[in-house]
Amino acid sequence: MIDRVATIMEMVARSGKGMTLTEVSKELMAPVSSTQGLMNGLVSVGYLEERDRVYTLGAALYLLNVVAGRPPVAAIRHEQLEQVHAETGLTTVLSTAVGDELFYSDHVSSDPRYAYLAEGHLRRSLLRTSAGWLLLADREQRDIWAYLNSRPAEDAERVDAFLRTLTELRETRVCMAPTIGEDDSDGVSIALRESGRTIAVLGAVGSVSDIADRREELLEICLRHAASWGLR
Repeated sequence: MIDRVATIMEMVARSGKGMTLTEVSKELMAPVSSTQGLMNGLVSVGYLEERDRVYTLGAALYLLNVVAGRPPVAAIRHEQLEQVHAETGLTTVLSTAVGDELFYSDHVSSDPRYAYLAEGHLRRSLLRTSAGWLLLADREQRDIWAYLNSRPAEDAERVDAFLRTLTELRETRVCMAPTIGEDDSDGVSIALRESGRTIAVLGAVGSVSDIADRREELLEICLRHAASWGLR
């Protein structure tokens, strides 16, 4: 079983553009039914991603390298986040999804709360951050519904709020101060796009009042930097 999982991941990695279930099954010389179970399991834990029935490597592999202190070369350098932080004066975070959770892959901040989350590689709910809303909105509709249907009753108001904003999120790739956090914090976040998909989310995070007073300014700063990186 472990050999087969490793083979699947290597095949998908070497394919360049991803593989369909049929292609993987054929290469493994295994039934589609058993291959589907393995693929579903790898997607659920973030080792693979599935879009339009094509499987590509997921963000969990990146996370393992980060936790081990061996981060791979990323599209966004830490120095670039520092430039955003210098203009905003607020905590600047780079977020991605692993399975059904969000984690901060990099940050610039003097706030120990965000340093704790980022440096500890702690996962957060996609529904409780502006970055998480963008990462969730980028998924296929069936996957969004499946995720929302699995949420606990305490998230009902957040689910409703997300659904009211979903069309706008998908059109603009911007989430401005949704006020959905668990403390007195909020954010302006933008999707960083490459080859038609969101690869990460850039966000400026601060108190609810700070964000409300500066949301348009913060959005302009984030959009300008993302455009200069070629990721919009």
